[in-house]
Amino acid sequence: MADKRDYYEVLEIQKGASDDEIKKAYRKLAKKYHPDLNPDNKEAEMKFKEVNEAYEVLSDKEKRARYDRFGFAGVDSSYGAGAASGGGSPFGQDIDLGDIFNSFFGGFGGGRSQSSANAPRRGADTEVSVTISFEEAAKGCKKEVSYQNIEVCKDCSGTGAQKGTSPKSCPACGGSGQVKISQRTPFGVIQTSRSCDRCKGRGKIIETPCRTCSGTGRVRTKRTVSVNIPAGINNDQVLNVGGHGNSGINGGPSGDLHVYINVRPHPIYERKGDDVWCEIPLTFAQAALGHEVTVPTLDGKVTYSVHEGTQPGDIFKLKGKGIPHLNTRGRGDQYVRVTIEVPKNLNQKQKDLIKEFDAAADEKNYQKRKGFFEKLKELFED
Repeated sequence: MADKRDYYEVLEIQKGASDDEIKKAYRKLAKKYHPDLNPDNKEAEMKFKEVNEAYEVLSDKEKRARYDRFGFAGVDSSYGAGAASGGGSPFGQDIDLGDIFNSFFGGFGGGRSQSSANAPRRGADTEVSVTISFEEAAKGCKKEVSYQNIEVCKDCSGTGAQKGTSPKSCPACGGSGQVKISQRTPFGVIQTSRSCDRCKGRGKIIETPCRTCSGTGRVRTKRTVSVNIPAGINNDQVLNVGGHGNSGINGGPSGDLHVYINVRPHPIYERKGDDVWCEIPLTFAQAALGHEVTVPTLDGKVTYSVHEGTQPGDIFKLKGKGIPHLNTRGRGDQYVRVTIEVPKNLNQKQKDLIKEFDAAADEKNYQKRKGFFEKLKELFED
């Protein structure tokens, strides 16, 4: 097939790409071209099939090895068609080499069994984000979330056919969704299967499409569900709500709903793991003489006695006042860092009092200052 693109080009990766790089590229492109996100876009539908075909080969180590060695002739049913033109196999007859390679390599080309076109398939997962407060993340809450979802069309019950009519079995593939073709390869003529062009692999033809869903059997709707957010959830974590994603196909189960959690920053608290941190400003007198201060916590206000001689940057702990551990018992702690606020806009009396105090103080009142100058003296003496 002259316009068939190289599988590595399709997935936009290099030939030596790792398994993780292949998987990441596939997820990105499959999401970009997924039919549910591109309704009535034939080009996107074709690219989606092309991406799936490339991933099916490159994600399988044996198929990838054969593709790297023989190209499309080793793996792809649409390459080299034309065995019926009379070339025959190098063994003098048209034989199904897929069965031969299946016994040696565990499957070749179209030798693997094809899944039924009408088999139940699980619906795709859906994503939505929700923003909650710091306190809601710590204590847990219930939120109503709304999102766009793919549901079974109620007017046609998912058949895609207008009421009073029903889909008919495809005459080209007999309802299997697959057609067999013979293809010439370096190993002879191989019989393979590919998706039926007439029914697009569905196995059925809809002569009178449903007006509501245009024959797809599925419609996009707005859905709202109540989500229980557990205590201790953190920013950027994801909750999985089973069965609330897109509806399945052919009676298959629904996908899941992934709820991405965004936690608003708090004006006072900062979270580190399951611990809560905050700062509390003290006056010079409070830090020097000791003082009972009121500290805000997630459970309300508590009183804490700051000891005499508290220094800037000192930290004290309130045990068990942090964030509950997610889905288990226990809680983190709350840490309070002390800052000393130096007074501004002093009047003359205040200045005189500070000068009087400073004159009355000596080295024993300033241990850090004393130690600093002693080290400085030793440094210059050397």
